[in-house]
Amino acid sequence: MTQALESLLERTENVLQRLENILPPVPKEPDWSNTIAFRWLGLDRSECLRPITHPKTLKLANIRCIDRQKNLISRNTRQFLRGLPANNVLLWGSRGTGKSSLIKALLNEYAGEGLRLVEVGRQHLAELPEVMELLEDRPEKFIIYCDDLSFESDDASYKRLKAALEGSLSGLADNVLVYATSNRRHLLPEYQGENQEARYLPGDGLQCEIHHGDTVEEKISLSERFGLWLSFHPFTQDEYLEIVHYWLVNLHALPLDWSAARPLALRFALERGSRSGRVAWQFARDWAGKTGLEH
Repeated sequence: MTQALESLLERTENVLQRLENILPPVPKEPDWSNTIAFRWLGLDRSECLRPITHPKTLKLANIRCIDRQKNLISRNTRQFLRGLPANNVLLWGSRGTGKSSLIKALLNEYAGEGLRLVEVGRQHLAELPEVMELLEDRPEKFIIYCDDLSFESDDASYKRLKAALEGSLSGLADNVLVYATSNRRHLLPEYQGENQEARYLPGDGLQCEIHHGDTVEEKISLSERFGLWLSFHPFTQDEYLEIVHYWLVNLHALPLDWSAARPLALRFALERGSRSGRVAWQFARDWAGKTGLEH
């Protein structure tokens, strides 16, 4: 009897070891008290919500030439922090114009008021309900940050995001908003042929209703889940130079010969085919580094 029991226990232990290899690890509790930014790594990781130990220190004052967008998203975030109604936000438009930087600057501006950031990649959008379940009982206010969000026409994962925003029974927790950036206004590719699906519905006199085709309706239904849209457009030459000047004067604290730096900044942008804020920052770093070597 004893030998049979020992054999059974041994087999049971072997089975449990195999199950441990199959089952996902038990998630570790994040360090909520000492961290303001996190990155979601997935449910199959023992540390599904990893702290970002050195988040970028960009401030709202560093964001130049997009005052309207900055004021609108700041107001929406303040409403959220005070427990007032606030919207999910879609920041869309040209590359390098400050979309992602603006969200990172919001974190630094309002972290002292309880704002926290959770970065979720597109590959983990299916796990948004689990992310929100982890956050909903916390006293902090969380922005789920989806950067450079876009979907191909055959990618069905956008439907999971749509359901998480408004379509599911559970919905977003009161302490969670979604801020997403994208180069596409509707997050999905748009084709000329889709406009041919639109049709007129008869009405009284000239009051005909335009009904979009199903393809267009499906794409619009995702972006409309975001209550606040902020558009970002390419900078003019003067705006680009203003950003370059700001970074050179305010961050690098080096003697500035603007008459010499200005034409080089324009050439720098011309070589890259873009007068974006990102290019302005890159030129300022290059100029400051070169000037530092000469001193």
